[in-house]
Amino acid sequence: MNISKFVMPEVIFGRGSLSQIGDSALRIGASKVFVVSDEDVINAGWVDKAKHYLHASGLETVTYAALTTNPKDYEVDEGLLRYLESGCDAIVVVGGGSPTDVAKAIAILATNGGVLRDYEGINKVTRPLPPMVIAPSTAGAGSEVTQFAIIVDSKRQLKMSIISKSLVPDIAIVDPELLRTKDSALAAATGIDAFTHGIETYVSLAATPMTEIHSLKCIELASQYLRKAVNDRSDMDANTNMSMASLTGGLALSNAILGATHAMTHQVDGLLDKHHGESNAAILPHVMEFNLPACPEKFRDIAIAMGEQVRGMTVEEAARQSIVAVNNLLSDIGLHQGLGEIGLPLDAIDRLSHNALNDACLVTNPRPASYEQIAEIFHKAM
Repeated sequence: MNISKFVMPEVIFGRGSLSQIGDSALRIGASKVFVVSDEDVINAGWVDKAKHYLHASGLETVTYAALTTNPKDYEVDEGLLRYLESGCDAIVVVGGGSPTDVAKAIAILATNGGVLRDYEGINKVTRPLPPMVIAPSTAGAGSEVTQFAIIVDSKRQLKMSIISKSLVPDIAIVDPELLRTKDSALAAATGIDAFTHGIETYVSLAATPMTEIHSLKCIELASQYLRKAVNDRSDMDANTNMSMASLTGGLALSNAILGATHAMTHQVDGLLDKHHGESNAAILPHVMEFNLPACPEKFRDIAIAMGEQVRGMTVEEAARQSIVAVNNLLSDIGLHQGLGEIGLPLDAIDRLSHNALNDACLVTNPRPASYEQIAEIFHKAM
């Protein structure tokens, strides 16, 4: 019998669920809360709303928001100092993947010591972390339910993947109302990140029946609702379903890891400081093309989940239809562009290809990839 494990936090989902954040923090033993967010979320009013609920539950708060789209190691270091000075005993995030990753990294260093690079890779966190509640403000990263933290190493100019079950938060509060203040460009970029999670986890070597359910649901929901969410930011049905797509994609990636797309985009993001969804969009179809011979039946399943009519096609024909469908989706939401268009210089490909070989996400890619093959994918994605 095959034995597998599936990890996830307590999840509170639904419009208006941010109101549960004070009670949730109390239930994990908080008395003074370190709130991590970013300036855009603060300006949208969501942090004040969350703090209202936290204060109503009798909790003190300290806010840290000095971070950027692709959070850097030195931003974590600054946040760590603030956390240690604050006397806080729990961490709450109101924000997207960047604040969540920073909060997780702060939590690691606060209780385990050392420097962040010490924890790069898998299962290197040994001591318990402060309790955490995460309320995502985007539908993309799924970080509120994962055992991942992704932080840019500013010296090496690459994203470090830190993977540990210790990083799974205690409680995730997924309130689709928080998506209302995001513009169409961010909805597109974050939505493609979630969608990429669905595809990469479905074909992952670490996929199980439990993760596959979530992967396919993520693909189905994103295929059906991402265009609507991008075209009409007030469409709460689309926003709610994209929140669920992000959540299911996050549950899948936390347990099945990812693949070559993310192993490569982590390097691009560390160099260019572009939104993660943009680099995913440029690379994903080419990685799908590379991986298709390893598991054509799974790519046929992806085409079906995307609503493609594949009756009468061979397995390979149906599998290739998944790539056609992905390219159509990217075009429809304005993300059909190459790496060169988002600023990647050709002379960076050699270094990025070598770095991608060391990324933990490459381990679960369904087809082994050499330096030469990764470099070729980079060139095709330009």
